[in-house]
Amino acid sequence: MLKKNDELELLITGTTHDGSGVGRHEGFALFVSGAIEGERVQVRVLKLLKNYGFARLLAVLEPSPDRIDSDCALWPRCGGCVYRQMTYRKELSIKTAAVESCLKKGAGMERILPPCLPSPRREGYRNKCQLPVGLDRDGRVVCGYYGKNSHRIVPLQSCSLHPPVFDRIAASFCRFLESHKISVYNEENQRGLVRHLCLRLAQKTGQIMMTVVINGDRLPHSGQLVDALTRQFPDIRSIYLNHNRRATNVIMGQECTLLWGEERIVDELCGIRLALSPLSFYQVNRDAAETLYTLAAKMAQLSREDILLDLYCGVGSIGLTMAGQVKEVYGVEVVPAAVEDARKNAALNGIENAQFICGDCKDAVDYFAQNGISPTAVVLDPPRKGCDVHVIDEVTRLAPDRVVMISCNPATMARDVALFAERGYTAQQIQPVDLFPRTSHVECVVLLSKAGD
Repeated sequence: MLKKNDELELLITGTTHDGSGVGRHEGFALFVSGAIEGERVQVRVLKLLKNYGFARLLAVLEPSPDRIDSDCALWPRCGGCVYRQMTYRKELSIKTAAVESCLKKGAGMERILPPCLPSPRREGYRNKCQLPVGLDRDGRVVCGYYGKNSHRIVPLQSCSLHPPVFDRIAASFCRFLESHKISVYNEENQRGLVRHLCLRLAQKTGQIMMTVVINGDRLPHSGQLVDALTRQFPDIRSIYLNHNRRATNVIMGQECTLLWGEERIVDELCGIRLALSPLSFYQVNRDAAETLYTLAAKMAQLSREDILLDLYCGVGSIGLTMAGQVKEVYGVEVVPAAVEDARKNAALNGIENAQFICGDCKDAVDYFAQNGISPTAVVLDPPRKGCDVHVIDEVTRLAPDRVVMISCNPATMARDVALFAERGYTAQQIQPVDLFPRTSHVECVVLLSKAGD
């Protein structure tokens, strides 16, 4: 019988949803971070639960032909990358298989999918980072990323997933806090001021937005901070404070104060200029997002006669990139600030055939009924929790010809595909797309059509 700290050999036969290898000892599943399917490994048992356990990789006895040396000094201590020890080809294969597995479990679909589309860039692709700020063992101010399955900060040296300038800004910011004796937040007692440093780069224009998340109303020496960082980093165009006084692991609060610079930075996506504020949702991999949105438009088979409904529209990035292909676009979003951004983005691009409604899907359906509007195509981009059932009910009640769903969570995507099928819409195409290289996340684009169409 297995016990904690037992050492044993395992053959890795699969991969979990979070990127760990799966091996079995006398039928009992053990999850091993850093192990690759097909490898024989030496492990030490860390934790045993009723139906599965966790083990630490001690040695790779028979390596996979897809194993490579990690090029990151922080791997595997940092919890960001889980596939840095393997070829990108293998990573894409795992992501395709993960989506197929979710479809089988969540929708009862035995389906061989086309290979996951690769990201145009695998390094430096993240246009946004959110770095927790804390103290190291020596009491020095550091920021970085949380270690896997922990809230222990792994101090940032350099991260190959985001632009190198982020590393330099973060280092300067930490030195400033330390030299001016500005306190940092302690999660255990909820004391201290500075919680996170958030950086966003508009990759097409090079503009940078910096947001300091604080547990309070003001940041001491903020004028000096602005002077120091804007002199050193001239691409910084906007510096905000975000006020988050709650005892929560949610990074940002809803209140922002502009310290210096422009209210928004501007990026370009699929030929559309998009103004971004601190709370705006925007795909973190701009280049891969262009692949994603182009594919979604192609699946939607749009024409100049179509009326497009863009649900969960955020700042309007999807609907506005498709506006030139359709008669009208209606975007729906429940967050008022996002709707305001969407309207400003339409004006920024001179787009006159797009309207944005603040509310949920039911509000949109009522608006359409009152105004005699019948959407012929719907694009859905729900959060990780997937679509609310009432959204699916309302969408299918509108009876559009085509529904395209962009999903960042294969498990909830599969569940929603099954719910659409119950309401007469079947999945005609499903395409995985890699927006997050070296991590376990994968996006999907799904075309749903009415049965018989």
